[in-house]
Amino acid sequence: MPPRRGRNHPVTEGLVVDRLTKRYGTHTAVDGVSFTLPPGGSLAIVGESGSGKTTTVRMLVGLERADGGTVRLDGRDRSARARGRAERLARAREIQMVFQDPYLSLDPRVTVSGCLDEVLRLHTGLDAAARRVGVAELLDRVGLGSREAGALPRGLSGGQRQRVAIARALAVEPRVLVLDEAVAALDVSIQAQILDLLREIRRSAGVGYLFVTHDLAVVRHVADEVLVLRSGAVLESGPVDRVLDAPDHPYTRLLLDSVPRRGRPLGGAR
Repeated sequence: MPPRRGRNHPVTEGLVVDRLTKRYGTHTAVDGVSFTLPPGGSLAIVGESGSGKTTTVRMLVGLERADGGTVRLDGRDRSARARGRAERLARAREIQMVFQDPYLSLDPRVTVSGCLDEVLRLHTGLDAAARRVGVAELLDRVGLGSREAGALPRGLSGGQRQRVAIARALAVEPRVLVLDEAVAALDVSIQAQILDLLREIRRSAGVGYLFVTHDLAVVRHVADEVLVLRSGAVLESGPVDRVLDAPDHPYTRLLLDSVPRRGRPLGGAR
């Protein structure tokens, strides 16, 4: 496997999104969204269902085509259509996505080790023996072992499946990891474990996180900055503590008022 990027990884521009726009017919799903994610940073994009959160990040990873605006990563423009297979693979390695339901994103016919081996075979020049070592390292990195390696997705718990999805995303050493409601389908104790795991990976690998979530309790534990979306537009953004403790926009205050006062134990302090 390629060497992991630690805290001494050179500082570069990071992810810069400028006036990103997406329309479906007469409906504007994303309306001039701009933000910056510095290298190794963590940004939460929050809002109600239909606010444009998922559409925004789908454009970043290339699952949707933007109608306007630009996306740059470390100074490289990702807005234009990729030219050829090599460029598509290079872009995929830069930004990876973990979805809400890992069971739907994992092939039910392929074992965990087979899933990870396929990614390494596609994106690296490692031979079979080196890939076996790489698979074992990835599993260890997310707290799984040889027992899970030989399992099919249906033989794993929801938390284990999400760990596999994270390992698969990390296999290509991405600069940015997009997590689309990645803990929403898990119970509270498993949420805490996954959030702890993600914090440790961020510290050790220097990967940047984009969290898409409606859960402000999660935001406090995973993000440095927060972006509040409504109807595809940015209403408020800034450091998490400032936005959540002293919000400027009435909509942000409305979101905060909807959070139960008795907080859930989500993995301890940041």
